Amino acid sequence: MARKFRTPFLAALAALVSAAAATLTFAYPALAAGPTAAFTKTSDWGAGWEGRYTITNGGSSTISGWQVAFTLPTGTTLGSYWDATVSSVGQRHTFTNRSWNGALAPGASASFGFLVSGSGSPVDCTLNGVACAGGAPPTTTPPTTTPPTTPPPTTTPPTTPPPTSPPPTGLPKHALIGYLHTSFANGAGYLRMADVPDDWDIVNLAFGEPTSVTSGDIRFQLCPVAECPTVETEAQFTAAIRAKQQQGKKVLLSIGGQNGQVQLTTTTARDTFVRSVSAIIDRYGLNGLDIDFEGHSLYLNTGDTDFRNPTTPVVVNLISAIRELKQRYGSGFVLTMAPETFFVQLGYQFYGSGPWGGQDPRAGSYLPVIHALRDVLTVLHVQDYNSGPIVGLDGQYHTMGSADFHIAMTDMLLAGFPVAGNANAVFPALREDQVAFGAPSSTSAGNGYLAPAGVQQAVTCLVRGQNCGAYAPRSGTNPNFRGLMTWSINWDRFYSWEFRLNHGPFLKALP
Repeated sequence: MARKFRTPFLAALAALVSAAAATLTFAYPALAAGPTAAFTKTSDWGAGWEGRYTITNGGSSTISGWQVAFTLPTGTTLGSYWDATVSSVGQRHTFTNRSWNGALAPGASASFGFLVSGSGSPVDCTLNGVACAGGAPPTTTPPTTTPPTTPPPTTTPPTTPPPTSPPPTGLPKHALIGYLHTSFANGAGYLRMADVPDDWDIVNLAFGEPTSVTSGDIRFQLCPVAECPTVETEAQFTAAIRAKQQQGKKVLLSIGGQNGQVQLTTTTARDTFVRSVSAIIDRYGLNGLDIDFEGHSLYLNTGDTDFRNPTTPVVVNLISAIRELKQRYGSGFVLTMAPETFFVQLGYQFYGSGPWGGQDPRAGSYLPVIHALRDVLTVLHVQDYNSGPIVGLDGQYHTMGSADFHIAMTDMLLAGFPVAGNANAVFPALREDQVAFGAPSSTSAGNGYLAPAGVQQAVTCLVRGQNCGAYAPRSGTNPNFRGLMTWSINWDRFYSWEFRLNHGPFLKALP
């Protein structure tokens, strides 16, 4: 997102690189105090299901890591997975913790999830070699041969995302999301928090930025008086945030932007990131965090080719940091992300430097972050602007500034897609309520502006399946589509509130 709009960013790079189901929980008797693993089938669509194991340390000492193994019946196949690594021998699958969720203090829990094709359920579950319930060994001894290091093939999820129950967020079904220039004026002028209209359901404060690219030390301040003569005091700013929150609005800290490069290359930087971001959230009493990493903040090291098992420190440390923040603030913590198409949808064609090297290592580099955090992600609103042409699920290039572009790019997230064309590495669809898209509020806000009628055509197509033009969404209809994001609230005011006055009532009128 060209937040401090100076020059379009990454506009040409892409072309250069060219059924409701009840939750079923299998409860195990408590045989002994100690770590246990409980299985939950979180959704079931007949031909497959989504499952989750929750590991809980019921003992009196911290465990440093966990490994959950189970067997799937013949005819039931493991697909995509997240928050763990996996190795398999036949139908026996062993999931091992990632770096950020292995250590569990007494009473603490961690979980991992996965998709399955077929109707069978896991059997003979072990946790660190002991029955998952704690106590008895498995009824079938697992293979003793060393499992292969290559993950098992994954299967394509259904074109309609599995029916899951979205967690309560306090957001309206269809939300209007905007960025507020808080630390700078930028051509559009400064706007006080108290003067932000009530139509905006999420206000992202732009921006928290690091003291240096690799420090992880995030700082946030109101616009200097010399640049913004009408800036409010910090006390007035905080009071205005409280007033918004009392109306049910969410106010988030947005980190990054075009100029705020953040590379968490070390665990020290990761820990500093968590501490500094927490201090800002606590200082202003914010509702959560928006990740707007651009430029060179995210990339994939050579050989890091599986979005389900990232190894690049800047990716792994970011996932770990956000996990810690989520755990610190609990279920009410709102997490949004605003990547550019280069870092998400381009992954359909290219992922990192590729199997032979030579590609841009940033291509698709947001995918492992989104995938690892999909269970805590509130809204993903990709920037459908400042983008080069991107290939959609129809195999055709789509160009920004059209309803077609918004439809095709958003459909990829709602339907899922094979990463870098690999049918064995499918990025699973997100829930409808987790998906919005971003559009510039005006011609001055970014390249790819589209008049309100075109934006609403795209939403109508995605939600109702009507007026779609030449592109037929693979995801079908998406009545729970979350809404629209724009850069920015300030630019919208500068242009007489065109975005807000058109799209606010439009979204509220959707069923």
